[in-house]
Amino acid sequence: MIQLIMLECRIQVGNRIIKKRIHVRVEHVMPSRCTEEFKLRVKKNDQLKAEAEARGEVISTKRQPLGPKPGFMVEGTTLETVTPIPYDVVNDLKGGY
Repeated sequence: MIQLIMLECRIQVGNRIIKKRIHVRVEHVMPSRCTEEFKLRVKKNDQLKAEAEARGEVISTKRQPLGPKPGFMVEGTTLETVTPIPYDVVNDLKGGY
């Protein structure tokens, strides 16, 4: 027996959104990997909490935002002064429209 999955997509037609149903075989459906990073982080946090509890410590498993990037100096470049050109010159270059 062939196993089919019904997918329901929302597509915009004119000024309304309609539901379109598609029947797809199981082999053509890829499982979502959107929660993969979250599951790995949960396992890692549980392991860190267990190790800290064994040592008798309290740890924070909250994610910390990345700070600003360190500054750096740009060296070995020469400065070039750029001046605007008049509109008449640009118009002449185009062929004098």
